[in-house]
Amino acid sequence: MIPKPGSPAKRLFTARLYESPPRISPKSSQYSPRRELLKLRRADVQLGKGTRVPKVCKQLEIAEQTYYRWRQKYGGMQPEMAKELKALQKENARLKKMVAEQALDMDILKEAAKGNS
Repeated sequence: MIPKPGSPAKRLFTARLYESPPRISPKSSQYSPRRELLKLRRADVQLGKGTRVPKVCKQLEIAEQTYYRWRQKYGGMQPEMAKELKALQKENARLKKMVAEQALDMDILKEAAKGNS
């Protein structure tokens, strides 16, 4: 049932029609880097025994794609190195944000200077 025109319910109904859909955030990993490395080590042991990758992934309850992504991401890292990598990535993201904000501030100042002359 559509509400009567001009009523508060009609305005709410109309607003909901035109509001943007909820944003879907990317799923974060359910495993910590340490757990990912432990699973990779277990996989290496099984692969060393001659077990094939699909079977190893099934035993570890991960997808093959996940195995190869972790292998590419971590290679032969130790857990301490993975923790350091995560910290460096976080710091890098923070610094990139700072640079972007400074560039924006500089653009604003340039525009303001143009307007004054």
